[in-house]
Amino acid sequence: MTRISTPADLAAAPVASRPQLEAVQRQLGVVPNLFRMVANSPAALEGYLGMSAALARGSLPAPTRERIALAVAEFNGCDYCLSAHTYLGERVARLDAAEMAANRAGSSHDARAGAAVAFALEVLRERGHVSDAALAAVRAAGYDDAQIVELVQHVALNTWTNYVNSVARTVIDFPVVHARQAA
Repeated sequence: MTRISTPADLAAAPVASRPQLEAVQRQLGVVPNLFRMVANSPAALEGYLGMSAALARGSLPAPTRERIALAVAEFNGCDYCLSAHTYLGERVARLDAAEMAANRAGSSHDARAGAAVAFALEVLRERGHVSDAALAAVRAAGYDDAQIVELVQHVALNTWTNYVNSVARTVIDFPVVHARQAA
């Protein structure tokens, strides 16, 4: 059961959040519980949607972004985000089950994507204090400075959604996937 209220529908959300939630509905066809729960704070919803939109326009492809989201959610033990990103990974990024399992384990069947996932986990484990070797490895895989900054930003954004869903115990409205073990 959720510990932070989730407005049942757009009409029950704070007035200032409704235009943003309507935009989510137009884009996705539904408004997942995460968005409605975060809508309790119009400022938080605006920040989340703004950062998400900006990163979607970045240079990292959708499959890489989903791989990172899966790795981060597994690391942080967030069932809501694992469920959502497994769904998106399959249906939007076209990742197969074996690839998503590898991502959750911190790797990938694609060498370049694997370097991004490994770097993302290093950022998490070391709380940003990555080694020179980790930075050299992600650069050797072909990531430039702008992409490295985006990788760190994706870790931060996904960690935030993991944390807010864990604090709230957001009801999962995707096919449920459970974390193997939180770090």
